Amino acid sequence: MTNSPMIRVLLVDDEPLARAMLREMLQSDPQVSIVGESGNGVEALAAIREHSPDLLFLDVQMPELGGFEVLSALEKDEIPNIIFVTAYDQYAVRAFEVNALDYLLKPFDQERFDAAWQRAKTHILQERSSGVDQRILTLLQELKAGNNYLERLVIKSAGRIYFLETGEIDWIEAEGNYVSVHSKKKSHLLRETISSLEAQLDPKKFVRIHRSSIVRLDRIQELQPWFHGEYRIILNDGTQLMLSRNHRDKLQEALGKLP
Repeated sequence: MTNSPMIRVLLVDDEPLARAMLREMLQSDPQVSIVGESGNGVEALAAIREHSPDLLFLDVQMPELGGFEVLSALEKDEIPNIIFVTAYDQYAVRAFEVNALDYLLKPFDQERFDAAWQRAKTHILQERSSGVDQRILTLLQELKAGNNYLERLVIKSAGRIYFLETGEIDWIEAEGNYVSVHSKKKSHLLRETISSLEAQLDPKKFVRIHRSSIVRLDRIQELQPWFHGEYRIILNDGTQLMLSRNHRDKLQEALGKLP
């Protein structure tokens, strides 16, 4: 009887319980060989170079080096197939948009895991001899070029997950550790701080105008001088927002000198 080909798997996550869960979910497949585990990005780099895994379950946020930084530090011929593992919607979308093999958004169940695993397994067995997956190279090129601003947000509401293109956003409002994303007179709640989201948006298209608000530049219709050096911003849909003095320079740089 011919032995089935084994798939060498490396688990990379800074949470021991997360690695244990991945181990448990993989153990029912006789074609899996778990060659190692790593709890941070530095360990992951060493383990990848030592074990040359076929598949890497890779967390995005980890001590010292995050998942994307790990990939950027590898040579092309060192890069295995990747399934990203993350608790953060925006990072998952970032990987997905550049056609990473798959991602798992924590918390995930056995059914979602099995779908990702079967997809990866099929790909590896079919393409094992084809060299580095072009999709991973595309990811690296995007990261190194720095053109990795969000193109869409993942919104979770009433048990549904749906996408909102950043081009549809009018403005964004801070609500503690959440933001309310306003689009076409509707609002969508996202678990993300406004500062974190600001860093992921293209500064040529979005600008912070207040400690609690971000606006898409092409939605601005009018600026009205207000008191004490502040301005009132009128959007295309009639929404009125305040431009604070502390953020005036940012908008001035984006739009040109203000009177």
